[in-house]
Amino acid sequence: MSPGKHLISLLSAIEDPRVVGRTWHKLIDVLSIALFSVLAGAQGWDEMEEWGIANEARLRQYLELPHGIPGHDTIRRIFEVLDPKQLDACLLSWVGQVCPDLHSVIAIDGKSVRGSGSSAKGVRALHSVTAYASLSGLVLAQQRCEEKSNEITAIEALLPALSLKGSLVTIDAIGTQVAIAQEITERGGDYLLVAKDNQPSLAQAVEDYMRIGKAHDWAHMNPSIFETLDKGHGRLETRHCVAVAAPDYLSELHRWPKLKSLVRIERTRDIAGQVSLQTQYLISSAAPDAKYLLEASRMHWAIENGLHHCLDVTFREDASTVRLRNATANFATLRRITLNLLRMRPESGKKKRSMAARRKVAGWNPDYLFELLQLTPLPRI
Repeated sequence: MSPGKHLISLLSAIEDPRVVGRTWHKLIDVLSIALFSVLAGAQGWDEMEEWGIANEARLRQYLELPHGIPGHDTIRRIFEVLDPKQLDACLLSWVGQVCPDLHSVIAIDGKSVRGSGSSAKGVRALHSVTAYASLSGLVLAQQRCEEKSNEITAIEALLPALSLKGSLVTIDAIGTQVAIAQEITERGGDYLLVAKDNQPSLAQAVEDYMRIGKAHDWAHMNPSIFETLDKGHGRLETRHCVAVAAPDYLSELHRWPKLKSLVRIERTRDIAGQVSLQTQYLISSAAPDAKYLLEASRMHWAIENGLHHCLDVTFREDASTVRLRNATANFATLRRITLNLLRMRPESGKKKRSMAARRKVAGWNPDYLFELLQLTPLPRI
């Protein structure tokens, strides 16, 4: 089954939150039009309706539409009452079944939809935590931060939904928590976590141990060392990584489950003679392999460029002014599903269009959009 067909079958199973007997449009028709129109570039409820009207004849090949195209108010009301957990579960199940075993490094990070907040109305911007397959560029799952919660709680809620066996999970400093490390290892994964000031005793112990080791040229520590050099556009960047086995005698390390490696990454950047130096310390339950851990650390930041930047620039997520909580969360999930659909069908040939260009083409050319989805027209009597 193609990704598009499988996705529609999962959307069909979502429970309708509306009052029985008082519905005019089928839920799957509304959800499908919303999904298709976002893929074609729609940014709000009005544009969803306009896109549906412009493409009604083609949509009738795939949807029943017993009462035509739903109005923008109808679409908005449905997304306001639809439980975001159902759409999140659809995303999780879809990616897990269509693209299993694609994620060797899973980056977890949080992002706010800035336009969804209003200081004047006392509405906090929607903030959610996303699990991202750094290698394939797919969103695996997401968990929104509740009103009186934070990223740590959201990460703890997200992890049980993920298949972590054989994966390395990377999180920035906020995720350096014993309970999070425990959950990752219990589910068969490894962690790579940043040691910083939010865990001061850990950060100090790791920094002191690695500083003394470097001062003595890593004598008797059997280090794994790897270095990369990037050059281009007037920039020269060197990354020097040292990974050593975590010593048993440091009491500050005993709380961390299955801890195997201490890591020191030194980044030197030279831009037009201006040199900057950054040193980062990490802990990991993976073996002390400097090449692997340095690459994983670099892949973590793919979530910034491959997901957050893409959502803000290509999907204009921060500019969205949808503020009602369920609607904001459901719209955010639609964007991530759309991003996955585009990444699952990469461009081929000499001229490869950007994701923004592909969305424009999908808006201009319904043939291209439905080819991406690989849907089968409904049988007609």
